[in-house]
This record gives sequence, C-alpha cells and structure tokens, in this order.
Amino acid sequence: MKHLDLGCGSNPQNPYGADELFGVDIYPGVTELGPNFRCANLAVNALPYEDNFFDSVSAFDVLEHIPRQAIDFQSGEVKLPFIRLMEEVWRILKPNGLFYAFTPAYPSNQAFQDPTHVNFISSETHTYFCDEDAYAKRYGFKGQFKAVEVEWMYSTYAKTAKRSWKIALKNWHKQHIKPGRSHLVWQLKATKP
Repeated sequence: MKHLDLGCGSNPQNPYGADELFGVDIYPGVTELGPNFRCANLAVNALPYEDNFFDSVSAFDVLEHIPRQAIDFQSGEVKLPFIRLMEEVWRILKPNGLFYAFTPAYPSNQAFQDPTHVNFISSETHTYFCDEDAYAKRYGFKGQFKAVEVEWMYSTYAKTAKRSWKIALKNWHKQHIKPGRSHLVWQLKATKP
C-alpha cells in the first residue's frame, strides 16, 4: 500500500499503516526526508503524482490553509484552489482509495484563531464533494467521493493516538467533556468507474 500525507512537514502521518509513505509540503526541506517526499504549494500546484497512484491520502491540519478563491491578476480569472485540491486528491487515489482529513472546523475557535486559516470548514463541507450530484461539480469538480466517516474530534490526541486509543478517548470525552470538540475528521472514499 502507498500513502501520501499532504502538508507532511518533518513528521509525516500514516493513519492507515501503509507500507510506503510519501509526503508533500510547501517547505523545500521536506525533500531531505527521502526520495518519496516532494515540495509543492497545495494552493497553487497540481499534486506531483500520476493518476490512481495512492491507496490513501491524509491531510492533518492542512485544508484550513487552502484558499477557497484566489484571483489570477494576469488573466483576470477567479481560481478555486480548495475545489482543485479536492479534485487532485481524487485523481491520485486508486478506486475506493481513502482520504483522511483532520481539520479545525466551525464553530470552534480553533478554526478562526490562526491568521493563516483561510478556508473555514463546517460539518457539511464534505457534502460538496460526495455522491453523483456533488455540488462542487457546478464549479468544475470532476471527482466523486463517498463519505465513510464524518465526526467531531478533539485536537489534543486525535492525530497521534492509535485507533483503539482514539475510540476510548472519544468515548471518555463524550461522557465527561462534551463541549470543546474542535476538529472534524473526514474519511472519504474515492468513487471511480
């Protein structure tokens, strides 16, 4: 199995335990991690991989940094970087490949407190990319996902805990600290012919 971690930094994540780990980040130093790591600006560049290459892709605290709209002042065109990135993720995933996204979301303060957050995710944002009549297709999106999991999580442990610990922690939080869930987890399956 091959897994790609978007915005991997110096500590790439591998939530599905894939055999081969790849990463892409905006910082050029990422290439020092090895030949499977590449530098790209996810808001501007296409993902530097061929179609149907990965079994899974993850994005931990990344989607909130991808603009929803950008203006190309030379051409006068309005670009849609977030929709394009979601299409790129779909493109590089194999049929039934999984996209795992972990992102601060509205109405949590964490969605807004970082001044580099320019894309505000809600509990329904994923629906724009799911099913045959995905609303993002009106904006040129050519992919299709199916939601496998969409749930609120707590930021402190969700990225590093193993799945069994995540479940135990989540259950404890549900019983004791209901407010404070700050991040949404998406698990979306790439639907392809």
